[in-house]
Parts: sequence; C-alpha cells; structure tokens
Amino acid sequence: MKCIMEHLSKSYGKKEVLRDITFTFEAGKIYGLLGRNGAGKTTLFNCVNRDIPADGGRCELEDQGVRRPLRPEDIGYVLSTPTVPEFLTGREFLKFFLDINRDAIGDPKPLDDYFDLMSIGPEDRDKLLKDYSHGMKNKMQMLVNIMARPNLLLLDEPLTSLDVVVAEEMKQLLRSLKDGRIILFSTHILDLALDLCDEIVLLSHGELEAVERAHLGQADFKAKILAALREESHE
Repeated sequence: MKCIMEHLSKSYGKKEVLRDITFTFEAGKIYGLLGRNGAGKTTLFNCVNRDIPADGGRCELEDQGVRRPLRPEDIGYVLSTPTVPEFLTGREFLKFFLDINRDAIGDPKPLDDYFDLMSIGPEDRDKLLKDYSHGMKNKMQMLVNIMARPNLLLLDEPLTSLDVVVAEEMKQLLRSLKDGRIILFSTHILDLALDLCDEIVLLSHGELEAVERAHLGQADFKAKILAALREESHE
C-alpha cells in the first residue's frame, strides 16, 4: 500500500507554503517529516486530511496496483494539542467512539483492553477527561485513531510536550503499529526523528526531499540538515 501525493500546492497570499509536492509514502514505515516551525508541516497534513483545500494536486491511496482518492476513513490525525470531550470520562469517551464507529471497527475489544494498550491505569479510566494530564489526553487521542485502524496515520508533533516516560511509551507503540499502515510523523526535533523513524523527509522551501538512508550515519549528516533549515529561515 502507498500514499501518493502529486503536484500538491498551497499558498497564503503571496507566500507559497507547498510547492508542487510529488512524493510516495509506503506502508510499513514511519516517515519523519522534519522541518522548522512554520515550514508548512501542519499545512501539508491539513491538505491531505482536507481540513483546508489545496490549491492544486491530489493525494491518492494505491493498494495492490489500484489507485483511488483518499477517503476520510483512510486517515487518522493526531494533533499536537489533544482535543477530547472533557465532559466525558475516559470510559464514556471510548464507548461513544466505538458506538458511532462500530461498522468500521467491526469486532472491537473490551474497553479495558484498549486502556491496557495505552498504559492507562484502572484508577484513571472513569475520571473525567478534563482531569487528565496533557499526556493522558494525548494517549486518548492516539487510542481512538488506533481503534479506527486507518491506512494513513498523520502525527503532528504529538510527543513534543510529553514527559520522557510517556513519550517513550508512545514511541514503542508507534513502532508496533507501523506494519500494514503508513505513518507520517512531523517534528522539528532532529534527534527524535532519527530515533523513531525509518525514513527522514525534509520539508524545506515548500518542497519535500527524502534523505538517503546511507547518509543517516554520516558524521556530518546533522550539520547538513541544520544548514538547510537555517538557510530556509533566512529567506
């Protein structure tokens, strides 16, 4: 399975954020989308998810040689700032999500199995979401996207503000989920991308550029990436 972007473009006024992007992402890998703050990572995700209209181009899914447009059910989107219904408990939220997505999810697991997957303890499962920490809200946002089993998972800097223990748990979970799906993980933190991701893709000057795996171990690799990002900041 592949996600194929062709000639994707987006501008805000005179600022060209995405410049005729053509790129193919393959299932079974975590792609690190690396770029400075403001480079257009969130804009790219929003165009793929159709939260904002692209000015041109298209995104398609290819499976067993057959290509079709991406559908809403193909995409899971985890935001850097978690958005959850804070008036519900964690258990009520998962039950509600299962109820409205029962046809898509098919044969769901017991709710406590999902909580176990995210290391959310029994003492927290019936608390209101408004009383959850930022990290726990982020876990819940990640969890419902896992439950929906999307073909394409967009992660917009989801680990940036998490403590080290929760961040490590999330990284381990993502590694276990990559088989059979495409994961795009955006970040502006180079070391995080190198630690977690199978492939690195640089978003700079509105264009996507793959970093050859052979270059990842080179002593001057980080210096080259940082130089490219610094050059963009001085445009």
